[in-house]
Amino acid sequence: MVPFKVDNPSRTFPLVTVGLIIANVIVFIWEMTTPIEGEQIAVLYGAIPHNLITFRSVQMVSPLASVFTSMFLHGGFFHIAGNMLYLWIFGDNVEDELGHFRFLLFYLFSGVVAAYGNALTDPQSLVPMIGASGAISGVLGAYILLFPRARVHTLIFFGFFWQVVRIPAVLVIGFWFLIQVLSGLLSAGALQHGGVAWFAHVGGFLAGLLTIRFWLPQKK
Repeated sequence: MVPFKVDNPSRTFPLVTVGLIIANVIVFIWEMTTPIEGEQIAVLYGAIPHNLITFRSVQMVSPLASVFTSMFLHGGFFHIAGNMLYLWIFGDNVEDELGHFRFLLFYLFSGVVAAYGNALTDPQSLVPMIGASGAISGVLGAYILLFPRARVHTLIFFGFFWQVVRIPAVLVIGFWFLIQVLSGLLSAGALQHGGVAWFAHVGGFLAGLLTIRFWLPQKK
């Protein structure tokens, strides 16, 4: 199931959403062209759970700064492509509701919660977390509360065949969240050897879902 479009046009140009996508792409190009190996980049600039909990680090940046640098790093083409697709589909409507500056702060806040959500599941881990998915999960959490009935154009695959269907956002995002929770529970402990930071997704999603009302501007 791959969403690719939503029937919910925004009223304003999503300046921050587009800016974040451009920034992520620029950083990814740097990752692909720098002589520094990908694993070393992750160690130098990724969010390492042990460092986030102890506030001690020998990285290029401080533990807190690594939370933000990690949000713009990705492990490969499909990693960044999937993240930017979800940000593009759902980010504009949330930005429309919050305004540009509030949306940027909300996005970064969700990323911070996601990083610490991941760190708390395995505080001794030295495996760096990278990717924008934690922050984008916060956007999804906000979206499912703000626009549950928005219709999402989704590719459904049946073996070699596929079909486009329009599914309410609450079902698309709800199914996505269920996969994150189940995957996190099934892979508990596996992050000691690397892998997807499922609980970062869960933490970011809950941050967005539970706090989005506080981020909305007050109506006069």
